[in-house]
Amino acid sequence: MVSTNPNSGTLRNTEVSNDRISIQADKVRELIASQFPRFASLPVSEVRKPGWDNHSFRLGPDMLVRMPSAQRYADQVKKEQKWLPWLSSQVSCELPEPLFQGKPDKGYPWSWSIYRWIEGKSLEEEDTPQKTQIAENLAQFLCELHGLNASNGPKAGEHNFHRGGDLSVYDNETRQALTVLKDEVDAISAKRAWQQSLESRWEKEPVWLHGDLTPANMLVKEEKLRAIIDFGACGVGDPACDLSMAWTFFDGHARDVFAAMVNLDRKTWERARGWTLWKALISLRSQESLKSRHSARLKKIIRVAADGSRDILMC
Repeated sequence: MVSTNPNSGTLRNTEVSNDRISIQADKVRELIASQFPRFASLPVSEVRKPGWDNHSFRLGPDMLVRMPSAQRYADQVKKEQKWLPWLSSQVSCELPEPLFQGKPDKGYPWSWSIYRWIEGKSLEEEDTPQKTQIAENLAQFLCELHGLNASNGPKAGEHNFHRGGDLSVYDNETRQALTVLKDEVDAISAKRAWQQSLESRWEKEPVWLHGDLTPANMLVKEEKLRAIIDFGACGVGDPACDLSMAWTFFDGHARDVFAAMVNLDRKTWERARGWTLWKALISLRSQESLKSRHSARLKKIIRVAADGSRDILMC
């Protein structure tokens, strides 16, 4: 069954929208039986946290099915199928391995993918993460990724919500969010930091970027970073958007280690802060309750990113 599942807080040109569809395991079984009949006897179960851009289902013990949840994510399937095998061969961290690509069918309107299952626990669910170890692992991955030949990679655009592109594309909605949230956050400090993030551009050659580095997109095993997943927002351009973990996850010594190892200039860090503020502000604005636990976390990210006295730029 495929049904509409509206999400509150529509915002233009962002990932926060109300046109996502929900997908049930029965629909996945139907598609598997039709297009990959040799897997029809395997059990299908939705993963505990299926994601936003894609609904994810475990297929048997060794595979994962990922299905875009809206039209704006559909082009990411072809991109991941094309680039992940090459990217995986270039970095030391494990990346998703596409095995098969499914077609629109049985009422489901877009292409979809089957990947090899990767064992590991989401960093988002890790109770006592070893942040310094994760900071070292992630920084090493980014140095490898940013050092790859990016001459033929997909340039920033609508396919990845402009990750790696010009941050000013989100200027209006960021300022609108600040106006709406003026009683919930320090809008003056946030606006000052946002303005600063718009005052520079990446002047070097484009580099490869992941585009959506969050704890939910990292798997850990034995206290180390095991894999980076979900490359739907990948592309080539400005690496600033890959640095948000400095404010959203790391703190103290781990943050210093991360910043030192990625070794990017101050202007890039200023733009990184802008990407962090944009995402946190539009996410907070879309919340049904500004008093929820998740809202409190978003407010903390905004406060830390906007507060220059505790900023990574002071390190």
